[in-house]
Amino acid sequence: MSPSEIPENIRQLVENAKDLFDKSFSADQSKGSIHISTAPGRVNLIGEHTDYTGGFVLPLAIGYGTVCYGRGSVVKKTEGNKCRVVSTKNPRDIVRFEADLSSVPSVTSKWTNYVQGVVLQYLTDFKEDETFSFDMAIAGDVPLGSGLSSSASLEVATAVFLEAIMRESGVDVPSIEGDRETKKERAVRCQRAENVFCNVPCGIMDQFVSSAGCQGKLLLIDCRSLDFREVAMGEDGTGVKPVLVVTNSNVQHNLGDSEYPIRVKQCKEATERLAHFKSTIQSLRDATMDDIDGASSQGLLEGVLLKRARHVVGENKRTEDTACALEKADWSRVGQLMNESHTSMKDDYEVSCKEIDILVELAQGFEGVYGSRLTGGGFGGCTVTLVREDASQMLMEYLREQYKEQTGTDCICFETTPSTGARELHV
Repeated sequence: MSPSEIPENIRQLVENAKDLFDKSFSADQSKGSIHISTAPGRVNLIGEHTDYTGGFVLPLAIGYGTVCYGRGSVVKKTEGNKCRVVSTKNPRDIVRFEADLSSVPSVTSKWTNYVQGVVLQYLTDFKEDETFSFDMAIAGDVPLGSGLSSSASLEVATAVFLEAIMRESGVDVPSIEGDRETKKERAVRCQRAENVFCNVPCGIMDQFVSSAGCQGKLLLIDCRSLDFREVAMGEDGTGVKPVLVVTNSNVQHNLGDSEYPIRVKQCKEATERLAHFKSTIQSLRDATMDDIDGASSQGLLEGVLLKRARHVVGENKRTEDTACALEKADWSRVGQLMNESHTSMKDDYEVSCKEIDILVELAQGFEGVYGSRLTGGGFGGCTVTLVREDASQMLMEYLREQYKEQTGTDCICFETTPSTGARELHV
């Protein structure tokens, strides 16, 4: 990406990361050339809690992201394997760790586990006596705990940074821009890092769209096969397209310590129950509403497990239908599906909360809004709203005012459009 194509906020993150790097580390050019990478956060339009059951999701990369700035090289283990990272979130805390497959997660600087976990995923490509050594400064503007995937943004930006080091050091690695398979593989590595090293049983969606996001298009991702297609918003004959408004409730969550792992377990249990009803069901992706009704009528699926399965199966259908409606510019249908999704997440999956429900209800009742729903893991975070472009500014003012009045908390609103995925920067 040329300097003229870099968005202003990303350019500022690069400056912030460079300043921190210069203050934190000596100019040791033996560690190689300067490399700069960036990866975006994401908003999921629809398809929530379906990725870890092999279902469909429809996210888009957003303009907020993470920048990694630094230098490093692939070295012999006898030369040292020290890695040093520092973040603008805590600029006085330089965290050191060894790039070694026997490494264990940090308990004092947990955020660095998202970096170290990715490092370990790439070490498997090296000869037995090779490893990484690097210094890296990190800056980001994805709100933490907002449900916009700050962790995946950090993981994927780290992966692109490491790939640049590997390429400079002569290790065989695909082009940074890469093809579809390269972007998939990067996402899989980053997901595995979060699952294994960070102990978060997330699906593939966040890392996938951060790695493979496309300017102006959403991605319909099949989380079982990892096939995906780009989905553009169609034309309705008026030449006017609606916009997406993201609203941060400023209620934060931490997936590793929340109800998220419980939902993963419940989906597995529901799948096992459904498999007794129909042996071909290997994941909730394979089930239909008729299967759920049949299993329920036989007493195989009831209570909480019935509700969880009903959400996931219904959400998969809604996600595919939304992609088709977007391409046909059927905004009313898209909005209807978004509203149904939120109701399902609130009542069947039970991952919403009072503050999120207030934002959704306010948006759904505002003139010019097609639909609104919780986006992200839940228990706080953000909502996403499809609204007429000429009503978006008024909607955001209304949400700020009414949310503050009803909760005493400020919310943050912004418009977004699908942005580019991870890449190396040259500035």
